[in-house]
Amino acid sequence: MKTVRCDHTEAWGALRGHFEAHGRDLDLREAFARDPGRFEDFSLQAPEVFADLSKNLIDIATRHFLLDLARECGVEGLRDAMLAGEPINGTEGRAVLHTALRAPRGAGPFSDEVHGVLDAMLAYAERVRADADAAGGLTDVVNIGIGGSDLGPAMVVPALDAHAHRGLRLHFVSNVDGHDIAPVLRDLDPARTLFIIASKTFTTQETMANAAVARAWFVERGGRDIARHFVATTTNVQAAAAFGIGTTFGFWDWVGGRYSLWSAIGLPIAIAIGEANFRALLAGAHAMDRHFAEAPAQANLPLQLGLLDVWYRNFHRFPTRCVAPYHQGLRRLPAYLQQLEMESNGKRVDRDGQALPLATSPVVWGEPGTNGQHAFFQMLHQGTDVVPVEFILVRHPAHGHADLHAKLLANGLAQSQALMLGKSADAAAAERAPATSPGLDRAVLARHRSFPGNRPSTTLVLDALTPRSLGALIALYEHRVFTSGALWGINSFDQWGVELGKALCNQLLPRLASGDAGGLDASTAGLLQRLRR
Repeated sequence: MKTVRCDHTEAWGALRGHFEAHGRDLDLREAFARDPGRFEDFSLQAPEVFADLSKNLIDIATRHFLLDLARECGVEGLRDAMLAGEPINGTEGRAVLHTALRAPRGAGPFSDEVHGVLDAMLAYAERVRADADAAGGLTDVVNIGIGGSDLGPAMVVPALDAHAHRGLRLHFVSNVDGHDIAPVLRDLDPARTLFIIASKTFTTQETMANAAVARAWFVERGGRDIARHFVATTTNVQAAAAFGIGTTFGFWDWVGGRYSLWSAIGLPIAIAIGEANFRALLAGAHAMDRHFAEAPAQANLPLQLGLLDVWYRNFHRFPTRCVAPYHQGLRRLPAYLQQLEMESNGKRVDRDGQALPLATSPVVWGEPGTNGQHAFFQMLHQGTDVVPVEFILVRHPAHGHADLHAKLLANGLAQSQALMLGKSADAAAAERAPATSPGLDRAVLARHRSFPGNRPSTTLVLDALTPRSLGALIALYEHRVFTSGALWGINSFDQWGVELGKALCNQLLPRLASGDAGGLDASTAGLLQRLRR
């Protein structure tokens, strides 16, 4: 396995020359006018996901140079090493095998162990669902975790609401702020509630603090049999037993938190949607894994998206990317992708520990359409920064309100079209002036109502939001992040940046009680004293 950091390649220089000569000034409107087949040339079909890349600031030459970059950097070799279980997470000496969690039985590394835990977890989930069907049975499941132990399940469960058990309510508690857990506990019946404590080490501060609150509430409200009403997804069976938990489901050190929803961390998903649907979720992800492993580079959607991210971040220097899912079920997807991408690729040194002279992860953000249109789309259309937008459209809804769905899809199409086309000042001046602006100079008003256009977007289309298509979509994003990280030469699978704050928190916590500010900087000492008043 030989890898080369992107800026150390000949392809990087060629790409720079192409950008300066042609790429910087590409106009999408002119590109479509010159090439009637542009949509077909820049569309890709991957398992469950169709992608229209034609509204991006690329042409055939750009794609050629980017593919040369991927080859020279050794992206495919690093991909193959990851899939084979080599320890590509160098700073922790670990393999990276979330793909093994969704491989069919006998088809991936650690298959016996993976499917042993999977079978046991799904059998337990089915028992919980059966209990909910019984008179006086469970009504509520509360997942207590944080980071990857929360964001994945908390995103998937509402996304697959159409497939969820109608007799169970799923709740997610993550923040150590008591305002998170208090309203969840307020209306629960301890006799009809199951708590899932999700922490690989069973030591995560926020999770264990909330778990202790939940256990105290359970006992104070007359709850009996902690072992029946609390279950853990953890590798620390001894600590879980000391807490009072007898049922645990483990996973492995080659499963990173932000890649863990496919593991036992997915227990709340399995309880919500059932065994068959959970296996379909895994199957969709596995289909995308095979696409990433086997599709030629020019037709490989995760690879193409990762290359596009580097093109925008390092050449156009766009600092952010907006994700706009036009499906209310995907309302938590932007938050999930924030961790997936920014925790993975928010790094400033390469795999050899050398400082990087180029930008890495963009800021990822967004909201579901059409809500975002009435919030931040003003900036996307007329602001001073160009922000690439990712639209996600779903052809078939899971409801019967056809008129609403048509309006939703029309909005998504219109926004991507408007970002590209814009509206000139001349076109704005030719329009009838609004009645609300009497006496305003027509030319001045036209400048206010003009749009620059030529703002890039990608549109991803799913036929329907199903367990299989959602699995494929999530895996697509995972492999896209891998690709851009491989090009930048960074380790996308550690997260040392979260450790310093944790350590300082543990030092400050006793100071809040004692008031001891010795040795602290003036700002922290002053704030500590103000908070203690």
